[in-house]
Amino acid sequence: MDRRKSLQTLILGGAAASTGFVFNACKTENGKTVDDTIAESSEKYFGRTPEELERIEKLNAEQLFNEHELETIGVLSTVILPPKEPHGGPIEAGVPELVEFMGKDIPTMAPTLLGGLMWLDHKCNTEFGTEFKSATLEQQKQICDEICWHDTEIALEKQPLEIQFFYVMRGLTVTGYYTSKVGIADLGYKGNMPNVWDGVPQDVLDQHGVAYDPAWIAKCIDQSTRGDIATWDEKGNLLT
Repeated sequence: MDRRKSLQTLILGGAAASTGFVFNACKTENGKTVDDTIAESSEKYFGRTPEELERIEKLNAEQLFNEHELETIGVLSTVILPPKEPHGGPIEAGVPELVEFMGKDIPTMAPTLLGGLMWLDHKCNTEFGTEFKSATLEQQKQICDEICWHDTEIALEKQPLEIQFFYVMRGLTVTGYYTSKVGIADLGYKGNMPNVWDGVPQDVLDQHGVAYDPAWIAKCIDQSTRGDIATWDEKGNLLT
């Protein structure tokens, strides 16, 4: 599941469905297979169907936020999830660009995002005489503290605009960061990797005053020989 689909699932609460069709033999209008089209697309969009590529290019050509709004989104995202060394934060992960894309990809989200950004600046100007992105971190936190929690007894769509806005921004920021290369590196996630279990370390066994039963250990695989190729005799008995 690609990043955009993951976020749609998170926000809309729907489950992504797998069609099970095999596309690599299908032809596009220009006579090329889907695999050919994907191979010719940029690495950023690897794995997309022609229809998805067309939609991505269409959305990328549109503009939802102006420069000031994008900068405000960037500042807010770092208040929500402060950057840390050595991997950086939401800016390095491309969260503002992701928020822009999602606002266009899910049109019903756009009014909440745009209205929330207006509310942030109005609130900050009223309270501190400056726009949100220019306020101090403490001032920004003070404003966010007022809208970061909502009454769970009331449906979110019935909450004030600023509450809905922060809820969406928090979800996009955290999910956007931790589905990015930067965020995955921050988690230290290495994926599936070959591993060898040599048992509980001796110092830990000593610490707890326990030991492995030698008779039981003799029945286990000697991991030091894991690279050896097994051999059998002519009767099929395992030699090594």
